[in-house]
Amino acid sequence: MEHGANGGEVLTQALVFLGATCLVVPALRRAKLSAVMGFLLIGVWMGPHVLGRLAENWTWLSAFELREDRPTIALAEMGVVFLLFVIGLEVSFERLWALRRYVFGLGLAQVVLTTIAIASVALAFGNDFATASVLGLAFALSSTALVLQLLRERSQITTPVGRISFSVLLMQDLMVVPILFLVAALGVNTARDFSGHNIVIALLTALISLALIFTFGRVLLRPLFRWVASIDSREVFIAAAIFAAIGMAVAAQSAGLSMGLGAFLAGLLLAETEFRHQIETDLEPFKDLLLGLFFVTVGMQIDLALLFANPVTILLGVVGLFAIKITIIAPLARMFGIAWPRALAVAFMLGQAGEFAFVVIASARANGAIPEATADYMLLVTALSIFITPFVATFGGRIARRMAHKQTTIEPDLAQEGGHVVIAGFGRVGQTLADILGKQEIPYVAVDTDSALVASLREDDAPVHYGDSSRRDVLSAIGAANAAAIVVTINDPAAVELIVAQAKQAWPHIPVYARARDGAHARRLHELGATLASPDTIEAALQLGEALLNGIGVPDEAARRIIDERRETEIAKALYQAP
Repeated sequence: MEHGANGGEVLTQALVFLGATCLVVPALRRAKLSAVMGFLLIGVWMGPHVLGRLAENWTWLSAFELREDRPTIALAEMGVVFLLFVIGLEVSFERLWALRRYVFGLGLAQVVLTTIAIASVALAFGNDFATASVLGLAFALSSTALVLQLLRERSQITTPVGRISFSVLLMQDLMVVPILFLVAALGVNTARDFSGHNIVIALLTALISLALIFTFGRVLLRPLFRWVASIDSREVFIAAAIFAAIGMAVAAQSAGLSMGLGAFLAGLLLAETEFRHQIETDLEPFKDLLLGLFFVTVGMQIDLALLFANPVTILLGVVGLFAIKITIIAPLARMFGIAWPRALAVAFMLGQAGEFAFVVIASARANGAIPEATADYMLLVTALSIFITPFVATFGGRIARRMAHKQTTIEPDLAQEGGHVVIAGFGRVGQTLADILGKQEIPYVAVDTDSALVASLREDDAPVHYGDSSRRDVLSAIGAANAAAIVVTINDPAAVELIVAQAKQAWPHIPVYARARDGAHARRLHELGATLASPDTIEAALQLGEALLNGIGVPDEAARRIIDERRETEIAKALYQAP
């Protein structure tokens, strides 16, 4: 009977959460606000500090109250796990290696300097060394779940700002173990059990555990998914994906690491397999809903009564936190070769405290490292900083765009990255290709001579720059030497030939794809070294032909096969037929 009562409570909580989601999130979306803000508001108003207190006088309201019980928290943690798993699917080892200087350079420097700065401010306000250190360690990290979700909502995950932010967040996740050990060492109840020797041994154990998890995952995951895929059952395939994400997360947690880090590692391993896109599609609904529940639990931490009792102190704490982190992150990013507009955008995006601060505060409170009143203050500052981040990030993005408009040169930091596609010419064809690449989350950089078009596109943070792509130094500045491919879409036959010739001369190992006027032009481009030259006249006829076949009743798949075969024939004729 008791089991049934508990089950009914869980179902009631699930219904309240789902019903509030259906009402609040669409309303905010219509107002062009982030879904994250909707979930945070649900947590604030339907949590224990607002609706819970009202229910003390009006008991019927308790049926609509969201409670911070163990099942809710466990499900919310799964949202973060699935988010990191999906992010891992989107990142290859090559892309991660290309970001190494941001991960181990910028990310590590940010954590160390922010910890020192915040701890120093806390000491200046009269806190003891242990409390100040916990404040510094807790607030040095940012919210992985929030920032990555905002980047995904705004289609910025593969932009330079997204990649740099992700790199810093990844380093912060790697710092979870050292920070937990340091917090434990600061506690009055556990300090005697910790020494430098013990901490080093613990860290080495964690690194060895991480290596073992990685090795076993690499050996087991691909054969597992091939075995599951062989029976062609979507249900079993989804079960295998959930098993991989949660299994690696639990393995990492057992080794003292972050669950999110284990899930990210699982995604990273599966990103190299043929199952990547299917897994990502199947898990997307689970990830979004559970992550929403995580943001609801963050909103529950905001005690409006405590805020109204000490508004100046708490708001100064939130503003001061953003000010310190922005002041540190922006100049640091600039030192690592990131242009000022992007450095500021990253700094405003990472200025909040993170969900990991809740873990640090709970640990510090349990071992006596911080007083109860300070712990309550830290919880509220953390939750409020997460709550206002969508607005702060939007404000930072506007400042960055205004600064970017004043720049007339192409930023040099792009040339140091690799694996992107260079698009020369960003008219109708170039924008179509960019949209295709963006939907596959493949990074690209474009250059065009239309300054008005470039300014308009940069309003949406598109990676488009003003410049003459027929100049080799311009292509070099946007990283052509490290590109996965170069695509020339300019509607000027002579300019296309010049760009293809110069690109193949400067970077013969980079494949070049070009837009051709007709068959004769395609042959000339092929002779200059183009990997593929697509004539406009042929494509127009093929698209019309496919539409015609569909219109007269030929099945889609059959029509597509007929057109693909004809495309191969026409391109071969254009390239090899005598002029």
